[in-house]
Amino acid sequence: MTTLAPVKPSTAPPTGPRRQAVIDGMPRPGMPERIVKGIFLTVISALVVVPFVAVISTSLATPEEVNRAGGFVLFPKHGIDLSAYRSIFAGGTVTQALLVSGFVTVVGTTISLVLTCTLGWALSRRGTLGNKPLLMLVLVSLLFNPGLIPTYLVVQQFGLLDSLWSVIVPTCVSAFNVIVVRSFFTGLPAEILDAARVDGASEWKMFRHIGLPLSKAVVAVVGLFYGVGYWNSFFSALLYLNDSAKWPLQLVLRTYVVNGVELGGQDLGIGSESLPPQTTIQMAILMISVVPILCVYPFIQRHFAKGVLTGAVKG
Repeated sequence: MTTLAPVKPSTAPPTGPRRQAVIDGMPRPGMPERIVKGIFLTVISALVVVPFVAVISTSLATPEEVNRAGGFVLFPKHGIDLSAYRSIFAGGTVTQALLVSGFVTVVGTTISLVLTCTLGWALSRRGTLGNKPLLMLVLVSLLFNPGLIPTYLVVQQFGLLDSLWSVIVPTCVSAFNVIVVRSFFTGLPAEILDAARVDGASEWKMFRHIGLPLSKAVVAVVGLFYGVGYWNSFFSALLYLNDSAKWPLQLVLRTYVVNGVELGGQDLGIGSESLPPQTTIQMAILMISVVPILCVYPFIQRHFAKGVLTGAVKG
């Protein structure tokens, strides 16, 4: 009887054309291409990070080090000095502007979210009275801007000039955000709404107890859009606000940082005390204009991709 020897697996390298590695359905790039991409991304990252580090370092550097460097300091070597931040938070112009920006952002975002979500819900209910004409009106306002002078005249006729409401009211509803929210509401499961309707729920109860809880992603994204818009509101304030005591932070930033107007002790509310270098104060103002958005974004980031993509695809 003949016995068959077990066949050992071959350890020789495969012959024929080599199979190229595939990542996410795409062929893996070669080593030279990866090196070029790495260098390119490193350079781009450095162009973004280095100026930001210079702004932070200069705002925290000691006055002697800033004067010795003649301006920007990339890495403070003599410790951290917070005198610039103590100066701008002493109750002067910058503190007042920060409070104004906070009020405009919080109140404006709240009003905008309420109006946008309720309007988006109403437009998502097909068959309701005036649904199509109202939707067409929103789309027309999205495509055709009324223009600067008509908008200014409307604000003037309503007596909003030199009032903080002139920064909030004209931009409190964005047609684009309404369309995104409406698209999200339209995609909610009809079975859930039908079941609630059978149980006797009104439209307001369905909106409050079903629509909003299932739409946290798009509400968070639209809220971020409104919040960033109000926090960075500059042009509206420049047009409608004449009293410098009502200027938001971005207008102060433009006056004292972009235009280079020097801040005195009276402006900062510290009297005749010695001031840090102007460059240090300017960079500190720049930091406090950026930090709030950087602090809020990580909490909304997890909703960002889902909210934007859902609204974009269904819109």
